[in-house]
Amino acid sequence: MTKGAMSLRLRLFLLILSPLLLVAVLLGIWRFAVAQATAEDLFDRGLLAAALAISRDVAISEGDALSPRTRTLISNAGGGEVFYHVTGPGGIYVTGYAYPPAWRSPEETDEPRYKFAEYRAEPVRVLRMAETTTIGNLTGKTIVTVWQRMSDRNAFAAGLARRAFAMIAGLTATIAVLVWFGVDFGLRPLRGLQDAIERRSPDDLSRIQRPVPTEVTGIVATLNRLFGQVDQSIQTHQAFISDAAHQLRNPASALLVLAEALPHVSDPDEKRRREQDLIHAARTSARLAEQLLSLERLRHGGMGEVHSFELNTMVEAVCADVAPDFLGRDLAFSFDPSSQPLPLRGDPVLIGEAVRNLIDNTLRHAGPDLSKVTVRLSREGSTGCITVADDGIGLPPDAEAVIFRRFGQLKPSEGSGLGLSFVQEVARLHGGTVTASDDHGARFTVHLPLADAG
Repeated sequence: MTKGAMSLRLRLFLLILSPLLLVAVLLGIWRFAVAQATAEDLFDRGLLAAALAISRDVAISEGDALSPRTRTLISNAGGGEVFYHVTGPGGIYVTGYAYPPAWRSPEETDEPRYKFAEYRAEPVRVLRMAETTTIGNLTGKTIVTVWQRMSDRNAFAAGLARRAFAMIAGLTATIAVLVWFGVDFGLRPLRGLQDAIERRSPDDLSRIQRPVPTEVTGIVATLNRLFGQVDQSIQTHQAFISDAAHQLRNPASALLVLAEALPHVSDPDEKRRREQDLIHAARTSARLAEQLLSLERLRHGGMGEVHSFELNTMVEAVCADVAPDFLGRDLAFSFDPSSQPLPLRGDPVLIGEAVRNLIDNTLRHAGPDLSKVTVRLSREGSTGCITVADDGIGLPPDAEAVIFRRFGQLKPSEGSGLGLSFVQEVARLHGGTVTASDDHGARFTVHLPLADAG
C-alpha cells in the first residue's frame, strides 16, 4: 500500500456512512422545523384555552376574580407565563395587566385572532377575542387579550429539537458502529485470501481454490491466470536452459577433444586439417550461442526500431545477398516479387533475418536432391505473404509440431534447430504467422499484416 492510501475498510465505511450522515442532517433540519410548528400550534392552543377560561370567569364573576384553576392554567400554560388584559362593555378595564401590547384593528370580531407584537421590548404572541357579556347592568363586547413571550415558545421548540437531535445522533452512532464492524466482517474473506497467499512458498504457483465472495472472483481469476503465466514462463526458461546446456555440450566437447589432440599431431597436413576442424567447431558453437541469445532477446525484448518499408524491396535485397551461396553450389535460385505494393510497418532487420533463416533452412535440410529454391511474394487481401519453397525431400505431415520448436529437428543435421523458431517469433511480434507444408518439396509461408490494411 502506498503512503497515505486509505484502507478498504475505511473507504467502504465512509462510502456507506456519508449518505447516512447527510440523511441524518436533513432529517434533523426537518425535525427542527416540525418542532417549531408543533410549538406554535401548542402555544396558540394554550393561549386560546387561557382566553376562553378568562372570558368564562369574567362572565361568571362579573369581572371580580378569576378562578384558581384558571390562574393555574395561566401561569403554566404551555410551559410559559401567560399575560392577560380584559375590558368590558364600553371599553371599561375589568382585570389583568393594565397595558396590553398595541393592537390596531378597524373592528372587533367574535373570532379569535392572533398576531405578533412587542411587550416591554420583547417579542410576544398575542391572541385577542371578543364576546358579548353582561357585567352589572351593562351588556356589550368583552375583549380578552392574552399574550406570551416568544422566548418561552422558542425554548420549548429547542427542547423538542434537542430531543429529536439526540435520538438521531444515537441512531446514527449505532448505525456507524454496526457499519464499521459489518464492513470488517464482510472483509474477512479477503483477509483470509491474503493470509492464504502469504503462507504460500515462492515455488507454489498452483491455482487458488479458496472460496471467495462473488465480487472477488475476478481478482482470484486474474491471480490464477497470472500464476499460470508465471509458471509457464518459469517452465519455458527451465526448458530453454536445459536445451541450451544439452545443445552446447556437444560443440564444447568437440572443441575440447580437438584442442587436446592438436598438440600431439606432428604431420603438418593433418595438423592443418585439425586446426580447420577446430575453427569450424568454434564457429558452430559461437553461432549456436548467438542464435540462443538472439531468440531470447526477441522473446523478451521485442522489436527494435520500427519503420515503414516496402516488403518487395527489402526481400529483394536479402535475396541479392544470399544468391552467391546458391551459385557456388550450382543451385537454381529465383526471386518472384509481388505485382502489388506490400507496405509493412515493423523491424526490417528482423524480417530480413527471418527470410535469411528460411533460405538457410532449405540449404541445410532439403537433402542431396535439392536443385532449386524460389522466394515468392504475394498479397492476399490485407496480408503480405513471403513464401520460400524448394524441391528437396519435403516435410512429413506432422512436421510443424517439431520444426518450429526450439532445437526441434526432424533428423540430426548441422543446423542448431533454432532458425525456424526465430522465424515464428518474428512473425508473432509483427502480428503474423508462419506455416509449413509439403508441395513436391518444403514450402514455408510467412503471413504479415500490411500497413495499408486500415
